[in-house]
Amino acid sequence: MNCVPGFAGHRVSFCLILVIAALLWPTSVARAEDAVAIPDGLSQYVKRPESVYRWELRSKTNRDAGVVYELHLISQNWQGMVWEHAVQVFQPANAKPAKTMLVWNQGGRPSEGSSAFGWDLAQKIGSPVAFLYGVPNQPLLGNKVEDALIAETFVRYLETKDASWPLLFPMVKSVVKTMDALQAFSEQEWKVPVQSFVITGASKRGWTTWLTGATDPRVKAIAPLVIDTLNMKAQTPYQLKSFGKYSDQIHDYTERGLVPMPDTADAKRLWAMVDPWVYRERLKMPKLLLNGANDPYWTTDAMNLYWDDLSGPKWVTYVPNAGHNLEQRGEDGSKDRRRAVHSLAAFARHVIEDTPMPKLAWKHHDAGNTARLTIDAEPAPKAARLWVASAPTRDFRQSRWKDLTLTTGGKIVGEVPVPTSGSVVFFAELDYDAGGLSHQLSTQMRILDAGK
Repeated sequence: MNCVPGFAGHRVSFCLILVIAALLWPTSVARAEDAVAIPDGLSQYVKRPESVYRWELRSKTNRDAGVVYELHLISQNWQGMVWEHAVQVFQPANAKPAKTMLVWNQGGRPSEGSSAFGWDLAQKIGSPVAFLYGVPNQPLLGNKVEDALIAETFVRYLETKDASWPLLFPMVKSVVKTMDALQAFSEQEWKVPVQSFVITGASKRGWTTWLTGATDPRVKAIAPLVIDTLNMKAQTPYQLKSFGKYSDQIHDYTERGLVPMPDTADAKRLWAMVDPWVYRERLKMPKLLLNGANDPYWTTDAMNLYWDDLSGPKWVTYVPNAGHNLEQRGEDGSKDRRRAVHSLAAFARHVIEDTPMPKLAWKHHDAGNTARLTIDAEPAPKAARLWVASAPTRDFRQSRWKDLTLTTGGKIVGEVPVPTSGSVVFFAELDYDAGGLSHQLSTQMRILDAGK
């Protein structure tokens, strides 16, 4: 599988999580209201004592921007393999430690790009942030990494029925043990122990974010990035309907005979253990979903299959003309990640400072051959726009999004004509300010088909 540029500015091979929908449920349409018992495999694994767990502060470096702490963490022994991690804590100059800290989890090791991203986030939030690396530890199991490694652990679960095999379990535990270490570190270094956390990460690390939120009560809020595939059993048939086939980039799974997954009790249990949608009653904390509008790994409106099932405060930010790396591409060839970074930083600032996020509510209704989107927003946004894209089919992965300015006085209303051929998709975007940091919030997507 090809790598894509990592969100932190270095190259990270993001996991194609959408394939898990194909792996873990047969291709019959599933209803969101279908009841699924919450399995205990994840919680049992995370609660299991770890005799190898320990952490140490290896360095403290003063810079013009502030102080960076370098921690070394051993999180667990998984299947006879000890997992080790680098943890960096970025404390901007004049930023006091708070009771809540953002934790960004990612693969790899610290780099110049990840450090630059860490400083940028910490400065925009105005509070210390932590970066956890090595999620997952790799290569493992015959020099496998990323999707090949995940596929291998799924096969081994199906062969052994050992519920500790799915790779997401040690990935979640890495974050949980990092929270343990950061609480001890903050009390030792700052005499102000961290009490709660905002957990975030992208793709498979976004998947880890969801499951960590469902596992540990110290998680005050979550911000999963580019993991638009909850309610996995419904996503598979919908992807086939929209694209006509599965993504071409899931060969790690098809080559192992995992697509489609056999309709067996073991396969269904595997799905139930790793689908965040199954844990939705535990995910009532504030959450911000960040997605690329041109992400090639999910259907454009995949979120509609699970958004209404999510309880508690929730927001979404779509980045138009951006794929899995959330890098917005301008018509002039420019590349820009500010939409994603600013939205993440603003959300974290609201959570850490206990200030309210904007309240948004929207509804879709039609008038003749025109689709209308009406938004109630409190407070009123600084500006608003409608983003629209078209395609011959429901596959918008290569489509160019164009924006239309909306009036922000009173109710915000956007209108899109029903197409005479092909399909059109649209969403609204609202501009807000969080302590001088401009950021965007979005509505759900809606797709219009010709003649419908």
